[in-house]
Amino acid sequence: MLLQGNLSIANSTGSDPSVFFLTGILGLEALHSWISIPFCSMFTMALLGNCTLLYVIKTEPSLHKPMFYFLAMLAVIDLVLSTTTMPKILSIFWFNSREISFNACLVQMFFILSFSTLESGLLLAMAFDRYVANCNPLRYATILTNSVIAKIGLAALGRAVLLTVPLPFLLRRLPYCGSHVISHCYCEHMAVVKLACGDTRVNDIYGIIVVLFIVGLDLMFIILSYVKILRAVLSLASKEEQLKAFGTCGSHLCAILIFYIPVILSSTIHRFGHHVARHVHILLANFYLLFPPMMNPIVYGVKTKQIRDRLLLLFPGKSF
Repeated sequence: MLLQGNLSIANSTGSDPSVFFLTGILGLEALHSWISIPFCSMFTMALLGNCTLLYVIKTEPSLHKPMFYFLAMLAVIDLVLSTTTMPKILSIFWFNSREISFNACLVQMFFILSFSTLESGLLLAMAFDRYVANCNPLRYATILTNSVIAKIGLAALGRAVLLTVPLPFLLRRLPYCGSHVISHCYCEHMAVVKLACGDTRVNDIYGIIVVLFIVGLDLMFIILSYVKILRAVLSLASKEEQLKAFGTCGSHLCAILIFYIPVILSSTIHRFGHHVARHVHILLANFYLLFPPMMNPIVYGVKTKQIRDRLLLLFPGKSF
């Protein structure tokens, strides 16, 4: 009844244009309490995993290397992504707290878009790290200095901000004279665009360009890096050396798949899956924001020996 009351108020043309309402998962409202259990569990695992990863990298001097600096940046990005969305999503599931101001909505959207873009850029930087480590190992320490790593991180951050900052401003210029109900768990860009009663072609085109530019360009360079890595590894003399070299890339390859597959699936279904149920769209969109932050610490903790050894010291008697 409370949801129906909120939605009827939000749908009236005289309602406050500065206030919007999030629906949660459309079609599965009755199951919100049950759905909150896996969502909360994944969020908790993401927080604990990434905080533990940051602590291990900070306190273990042997991990003060380029690959682990990039991994620390990835952990920070994953923490920001999960904390930007999950508290509000859980408040919808648990307390039916659906109201969000338009300004808060735009801020949330900016953080989601910019840090997703930043994560893509960082995965590209980590691909460059693996390329140098395998194709030019003797110069690894001289190429990837602390200064270079900082510059790469700042460049990725600058690109993310420059590409995504126009989107909230493009949304702010539009009139919202009809429904103020966002059919989503959070302020997803296209879900907000659909509420505008003005011409949204600029928003649509710019959104598509940003996605294609980020995913297309980053993936192209990542694939190119791994083609070169593959050539270098296959040129090694023994199978043992080849397996060892491939092993250094295993965690990064898993992180790439964990991040890009849900993004590509969600974008494809959103653009072309017109017959797919709305709740599937929303679940996938939540999945690609929550699954990578939860899985990245697990993947790197299990597959990276230095981190695994340090975790064994932190948790004696546990096996990873």
